[in-house]
Amino acid sequence: MPYPFAAQRLRNALQHLLILAGLALLLAVPGYLLAGTFGVLWAFGLVALTVYLGGRIPPRMALARASAGRLHRHQAPELYRVLDILYRRAKLSSDTQLFFVPATELNAFAVGDAREGGIAVTHGLLRALTLRQLAGVLAHEVSHLRHGDTRVMSMAATMTRLTIWCAVLVQLGLLLMLPMVVAGELRMPWLELLAVALAPSASTLLQLALSRNREFTADLEAAALTRDPQGLAEALKVLERYQGLWLSALLPGGSPPGWFWLLQTHPPTAERIRRLHDLAERQPPRPPSHRPYRPQDESVVEEPAPLGHRHWLRRWPRR
Repeated sequence: MPYPFAAQRLRNALQHLLILAGLALLLAVPGYLLAGTFGVLWAFGLVALTVYLGGRIPPRMALARASAGRLHRHQAPELYRVLDILYRRAKLSSDTQLFFVPATELNAFAVGDAREGGIAVTHGLLRALTLRQLAGVLAHEVSHLRHGDTRVMSMAATMTRLTIWCAVLVQLGLLLMLPMVVAGELRMPWLELLAVALAPSASTLLQLALSRNREFTADLEAAALTRDPQGLAEALKVLERYQGLWLSALLPGGSPPGWFWLLQTHPPTAERIRRLHDLAERQPPRPPSHRPYRPQDESVVEEPAPLGHRHWLRRWPRR
C-alpha cells in the first residue's frame, strides 16, 4: 500500500460490526416480546429472505426509476479508461458499466454488487468536476460495489422497518392489556413499554450511523484505488459548495444545527475532507515521471484534465 491505513480499516470494520449487532439486538427485543424465541427467529428469517430477494432484483430496475440510460464506451472513452483501471485494481471481474442520469444535481451512485452492477453519474456532476475529481468519485462508488454496500444497507433498512412494525404490534398488545392492568389483574410492564418505545428511534439512528460508516470506508478505499486522496477531497469541496447553496435557500442562516449530522446518511463533508488530507500527507512522494500518461501508469489521473463541453454530454444516451 502506498500509505498505511490498516488501522482505519480495522476501526471502520469494528464499528460496522458493532452497529449491525446493535440493529440485531433492537430487532430481537420487540420480536421476543411479541412471540418469544419464535418471534426472534421469524424476524431474522424475514430479514434474510428480504435481502436474498432484493439481491435478485436486476439493477436496471433501480436505474429505470432514476431515468438513467446506458453511457456507451465510445461516448465517454476517458471515463471508461479510468473505470477500467479502478475495476482492475479492485479485482472486479464484471464488465464496467456507466449510466447517465439527465439531472442537474451533482450526484453519483452505485447499483447492484460486484457480480452485476454499475455506476450512474448525473449530467450536473459531469459538468462540474474535472477528470481527476471524477476519478475519485468513481473510485468511491467502485468501493461500494466491491463491498456490497447496497446489500448491507438494504439489510439494515429491512431490520429497521421490522423493528418499527414489531414495536407497533407490541404497543397494540399492551394497549389491549390496559383494562386488566386497571383492574389490578396485571402489572404495567413499564420496562417493556420503554424498550419498544425507544427501539424504533434507536434503530433508525443506528441505520444512519451504518450508512456514514460505509461512506468513510468508501472514501478510504477510493484513496487506495486512485492513490490520489487529494482528487476525491477536491471533488467533495465542489459538492459541498453546491450543497451549501441548497442549504442556504432552505434553512435560516444557511447551515444546519450541530446535531443535524446524526440524521444524515453521509458524514460531515469537512470531516471526510480532513481524513483524506491526512492520508495525502502520509502518502510518500511519487518519483517524478516525464512519460506520457498511459492507462497502465501508477496514477489513475496525473493532472487535472477538465472535461469541458464534450459532444457526448450534449446528447443523452438512448436507453
